[in-house]
Amino acid sequence: MSFTEHANKIFNETIRDYHVSDNVDTKISNPYPEGTIDNILYLKNWIDTVQWHLEDIIRDPAIDPSAGMTIKHRIDKSNQDRTDLVEQIDSYFLEKYKNVKTLPDATINTESPAWAIDRLSILALKIYHMREEAMRTDATEEHKRKCSAKLNVLLEQQTDLGEAIDELLADIEAGRKYMKVYRQMKMYNDADTNPVLYGKK
Repeated sequence: MSFTEHANKIFNETIRDYHVSDNVDTKISNPYPEGTIDNILYLKNWIDTVQWHLEDIIRDPAIDPSAGMTIKHRIDKSNQDRTDLVEQIDSYFLEKYKNVKTLPDATINTESPAWAIDRLSILALKIYHMREEAMRTDATEEHKRKCSAKLNVLLEQQTDLGEAIDELLADIEAGRKYMKVYRQMKMYNDADTNPVLYGKK
């Protein structure tokens, strides 16, 4: 089983686990040992899944503004947690391939493996929810037809992205590509770099 096949298996497991209660306040019950890549992948997709549903809730035109702002703050926190986990995934690969000798003509990729895996996690969510829409018993046949067509595109995209990630990992392992990770420096979350925050000190 390739890395992305394994990751998709965990992502699908996570999404199924979340939808048992389908509640954004459900406590995570991560089945994988702490410190393992499987634990990180499960946690990453759990955060993505909760945020997916928070994004749905906040778009309710009748939402109370105060409640909407509370959810907006939760989404901001969630985005920072997602970024931190992406960096943990990249750290895993940096450690795994630290002894690989890169070839003289090795090149760098446009994005690190973890940021591509981030997109794979979101794709698993899109596929789950588009499949739901394609099977809705209360929807019109036209709605289900359109969603089925979109689902097919998402499944093709998942295959293509998975193959590209696995190829990137193989290239890194063989020294044909090398990793260079730039840690995210989101200024708006930092009390030292966001003028609105440091102005209130």
